[in-house]
Amino acid sequence: MKNNYCVIMGGGIGSRFWPFSRESYPKQFLDFFGNGRSLLQMTFDRFAKIMPKENIYIVTNKIYGDLIKEQLPEINDSQLLLEPSRRNTAPCIAYAAYHIKACNPNANIVVAPSDHLILKEEVFLKDVKKGLEFVQKNKALVTLGINPSRPETGYGYIQSGDKMIGEFTKVKTFTEKPNRELAKVFQESGEFFWNSGIFLWNVDTILEAFNKFLPDISMRFDLGKDKFNTADEQEFIQEHFPYCPNISIDYGVMEKADNVYMLCVDFGWADLGTWGSLFDLAKKDENNNAVLKNDKTLLYDSHNNIVALDNQDRLIVIQGLDNYIIAESDNVLLICKKKDEERIKQFVADVKLKYGNEFS
Repeated sequence: MKNNYCVIMGGGIGSRFWPFSRESYPKQFLDFFGNGRSLLQMTFDRFAKIMPKENIYIVTNKIYGDLIKEQLPEINDSQLLLEPSRRNTAPCIAYAAYHIKACNPNANIVVAPSDHLILKEEVFLKDVKKGLEFVQKNKALVTLGINPSRPETGYGYIQSGDKMIGEFTKVKTFTEKPNRELAKVFQESGEFFWNSGIFLWNVDTILEAFNKFLPDISMRFDLGKDKFNTADEQEFIQEHFPYCPNISIDYGVMEKADNVYMLCVDFGWADLGTWGSLFDLAKKDENNNAVLKNDKTLLYDSHNNIVALDNQDRLIVIQGLDNYIIAESDNVLLICKKKDEERIKQFVADVKLKYGNEFS
């Protein structure tokens, strides 16, 4: 157990959840379900059940350091790995791997986003423990694959191969976010699984992969190999991290490596990336409306909407809307067709262009 570590990636902006999620207070810090715990806190709580709390690291942008310490007072400063700039998941994971290697050269690591929902927690933790045992014994990069329930275009897909080691299947291909026609083919084939974005590996295995496939990152971090887990680490990262390429771990490593394995899982996983995904999970009324965080909402002749308002004292009356997102937070009210929610990123960009950062 002492060799098992967790890296929680907590630096995203979550712009698709605007206006609830803002750059200054993104979705991983929000309590979407009114249970008193944010998505980040729920992720930390989950992993703390199967490994020492001091072995859990949060990698995030430096602007969120104080927020994380406020939400997770049980962690110490050394568990907070602060990025000076946004460089996607590959540099984030490399930074954590170099730091953990300096702490424990025998480390087995699970990497997880901070904003996923897991409904069957006991099953999830059992699968994570299986994965950690597997990567301790096998030189493999492991991903957790979800059996697709619909032709989803917002997720990456993993194609399973024929070779197996126990319950773990060798991966044949990765495909990032296909169009609807291809997603339908993937679902019907039975060979393709959603990429959960949760990864497991031994620290040496992932560092070898970086050295092979992303030498721009490994050569940069090798310059300060002796500075990780020392007082000089943050100064080194401040100087060198911004030079890392902006690339995801999927594109940079997982699509290229020949030692990728998948464990097919079913633990009630949901990537809370969009209002649509939140609508799918939320409780509905008799007209299939989902109302979050507000008990004073009256809906007339309205169906299939998601209503989310921060002000719980405000009375909301809605009439004649069908398939809309109605979201209010602080100084922004958004009313948008659910089918057009991919335009929210453009709305945010337009707001920034016209009004600066006041509303974003």
